[in-house]
Amino acid sequence: MSMPKVIFVLGAPGAGKGTQCQKIVENFGYMHLSAGDLLREERAKPGSQYGELIESYIQEGKIVPVEITCSLLENAMKKSNRDKFLIDGFPRNQNNLDGWNKAVAKNVKLLFVLFFDCPKEVACVERCLDRGAAGSGRSDDNMQSLEKRFNTYITETQPIIKYYEERGLVRNVDANKAPDDVFDDVKKIFDNINAGGDF
Repeated sequence: MSMPKVIFVLGAPGAGKGTQCQKIVENFGYMHLSAGDLLREERAKPGSQYGELIESYIQEGKIVPVEITCSLLENAMKKSNRDKFLIDGFPRNQNNLDGWNKAVAKNVKLLFVLFFDCPKEVACVERCLDRGAAGSGRSDDNMQSLEKRFNTYITETQPIIKYYEERGLVRNVDANKAPDDVFDDVKKIFDNINAGGDF
């Protein structure tokens, strides 16, 4: 079996990563793995050895230890029997990146990083608060957690995007538009892959 192909999906909280990943799954046959969703599922599992620890990190807007996240991602990839993955919301800091490079990178082919660029006012505030008001069920869709999440994103995730940019691996998408317009731009990137273009 060939190496699984991976695309990292990054952007500010509320930049529309989940929405766009869903469209990529429907149109291009990737499997969507959200680091956050996997952690939330693990947290909700009765008797999970990591549950309480994950909950305390999420409430604080902090990033869960990388060993836990990498192991959840690897297990999900192995169990799926698929070979193309979107990994959403990861790697979010230097510790994530180091952990991934140490434990997982050699077993997969990283195609590129899909970066959804969206200003704080739109991404964080409007979208996440609307999502929270609509009953997203996420304990972190409130102003207090959002401020923490956005600060974490600026100080910890943006340097990771820069790291991949320096390696020519970032595909930038303007996420400050309607979801369908954003997807038109995403589609061009994936059509290029399918046409055998450069990643």
